[in-house]
Amino acid sequence: MGALADPRSLGLAGWGLIFVAPIIGSFLGVLIVRRPEGRPIVWGRSACEHCGTALGAAELVPLLSFALARGRCRHCGGAIGWFYPAVELAALAVALIALAIDGAEWAWIDAVLGWWLLALAWIDVRHWILPDALTLPLILAGLLAALAFEPEALVDRAVGAALGYVALRMVAAVYVRLRRREGLGEGDAKLFAAAGAWLGVTALPQVILVAALAALVAAAALHLRGVRIHAQSALPFGPFLALAIWALWLFGPLSL
Repeated sequence: MGALADPRSLGLAGWGLIFVAPIIGSFLGVLIVRRPEGRPIVWGRSACEHCGTALGAAELVPLLSFALARGRCRHCGGAIGWFYPAVELAALAVALIALAIDGAEWAWIDAVLGWWLLALAWIDVRHWILPDALTLPLILAGLLAALAFEPEALVDRAVGAALGYVALRMVAAVYVRLRRREGLGEGDAKLFAAAGAWLGVTALPQVILVAALAALVAAAALHLRGVRIHAQSALPFGPFLALAIWALWLFGPLSL
């Protein structure tokens, strides 16, 4: 049972994670928007998308500024939109889920992985890309996590990363040969390599299975909403891979 079952057990680390989560979400929102466009992430000033007025620190407090301004720019009255608060809330949800499942002791590493995957998933939804600047360090981070916490599993994780990349590139090549169009990008293969780096070789089939099932559920939901799904329809696969990786990290691969 995680720390949320008894808030008194959260401690400084748990409450710190909850406090930091919306701030991380605010940064992730900037990353999601600016990284695919090649814009500066850290040094660029945030501005109203309607009037272009640079926003001050008081207007950039995660969640609170949006709520106090009632979702509108105080300079021009233009609607701010729900994108940034949605990312901030999602980042907070990642932290709360991590605390509920693993408690304060391991929640930080769970949350960091969850935030990383959240950014990748959202970028893929918006831009249909998985940037190397995020996927490649994620592979390295998985191997470093293994070295720090499970050094005996390092070889398994390294083999998992290599096999994950090669396997999905082979699937993508076969798909192109059969369908004469691309179905999986190289970014998907690198994210699958990250799955191997974080979870190991034996978890790779389960990652694909969970991701495929999640994609089917998403397609069914779109169909119920009236979106026509046919043989030429496409969904970015990155978000489903990201969901599968984090779920299996939190709950552990099934013992087969």
